Amino acid sequence: MDFFQVISLEEALQRLRNHFPDNRLEIEEVSLLQAQNRFLAEDLSAAENVPDFNRSTVDGYAVKAADTFGAGESLPSLLMAAGSVRMGQKAEMTLQKGQAVAVPTGGMLPEGADSVVMVEYSEQFDADTIAVYKPVSPGENVIARGDDLRQDEAILSRGTWLTAKHIAMLAACGIGRVKVYRPVKFAIISTGDEIIEIDQPQNIGQIRDINSYGLASIIAQWGGEVTYRAIVKDDYEALKQAMTEGLAQADVLLTSGGSSVGERDYTYRLMQELCGEDVFVKGIAIKPGKPTIVGRADGKPVMGLPGHPSAAMTVFRVLMSTILKQWGLNLQETLVPARLSINLPSAPGKTTFQMVSLQQEQNGFVAVPIFGKSGMIHLLGHSDGYIVLEAHQEGLEQNQQVLVHLL
Repeated sequence: MDFFQVISLEEALQRLRNHFPDNRLEIEEVSLLQAQNRFLAEDLSAAENVPDFNRSTVDGYAVKAADTFGAGESLPSLLMAAGSVRMGQKAEMTLQKGQAVAVPTGGMLPEGADSVVMVEYSEQFDADTIAVYKPVSPGENVIARGDDLRQDEAILSRGTWLTAKHIAMLAACGIGRVKVYRPVKFAIISTGDEIIEIDQPQNIGQIRDINSYGLASIIAQWGGEVTYRAIVKDDYEALKQAMTEGLAQADVLLTSGGSSVGERDYTYRLMQELCGEDVFVKGIAIKPGKPTIVGRADGKPVMGLPGHPSAAMTVFRVLMSTILKQWGLNLQETLVPARLSINLPSAPGKTTFQMVSLQQEQNGFVAVPIFGKSGMIHLLGHSDGYIVLEAHQEGLEQNQQVLVHLL
């Protein structure tokens, strides 16, 4: 058997890029409310100026700034009250020199006004007179027409992972429907005689199916769909049928467990059948996750992930995010700088993913490593993310700055 022809993580990622170079996902149009966590399939520009009128950022009086120069507590500028602007309505008047018009926060400035005096620095003496106790400069307390977004300005590029901030910006532009890529479809197969569903009674020696739920959660976060899911015992024909069905119903086939060299681990043999000569990763020099295999069948990624939950989910994040980025789906990973709490040794020749928790201190975050064997679920449950120790590093020192990849 030619299994465990271990390669570096960098080589594995490059092979993924070479084997899955382009995006063949279909495009569909959805409403803005359906676009959360989807990937934009078009470049978008603002169809109009935002805002489309000069607006006030405070409650106060729209004025000509020059009329307030020299104003102070002892000698205020006295301006003529020239009416008010109601929220959501057009300012019909034109401001003349020496006048002031009352405007609410977000209200339209009348023609001729170039600034707004905050209500705190003004006083209405009588029905006709406004006193201003503090000068303003031109443009103060004002958002001018097009200040936020200008018509035809590029606002989002194809491949953007649409989150709440993007949805809000598109709504501001009056864009109610967008073209997005069809969600990537995944098939997940958990293998092993010991694996049972989470709602089944658990006997001694049995383990509940953790991986398919953890993987499905990552997939949902990335806007994907699980279209096939199965738990398969260590039976060659049953696993073959499940892998064949899963591959037919999804864009990506995932198996977890059954990728080591045990006598009854059939995943590798079946991947050879499905992928032929196209099994191009047969072990990666990483910790955890060495027994990871990757191939291509019908042009689709097929991954044999480790059985241990922390290893399976970490390896999946690293490998699949690389493929999705190759397909033009711009996943944005959150990295948090932190100070390492202790000295941390490395595994020579291996890229190590070390789970950590984050503790907030006065001068920033501290990354505290969480130790345990890769089969222990608390490694995930108690961690905020992981740090990466490169294969060439001998270790990391206490108080060294690191980047935490948030989970």
